[in-house]
Amino acid sequence: MANVDSAHTRAMMEYNARAKSTALGYILWFFLGFLGAHRLYGGRVGTGILQILLHGLGWLTAPIVIGYLFLGLWGLWWLVDAFLIPGWIRDYNLDVARRVGA
Repeated sequence: MANVDSAHTRAMMEYNARAKSTALGYILWFFLGFLGAHRLYGGRVGTGILQILLHGLGWLTAPIVIGYLFLGLWGLWWLVDAFLIPGWIRDYNLDVARRVGA
């Protein structure tokens, strides 16, 4: 019985160490959203890098006006992400729980 409790405790400790926070996801979204930090944190590395590139391309091409289109697309994407963050974090944490057996 002690081994079962010990294994469960270890699994819970590992889960707590690896789980992500929705609150931190929103903090990253608000303050570092232009860098795609919330997507990187949520495990969406490819689209996080794409957000960085879209934002940078928007600012680089803003003097020739087309950049405002890129920035507008990025801004819309950033707003939609606000509704997606809880699902990403929940899915990530469920995957962690399955892996550690918590």
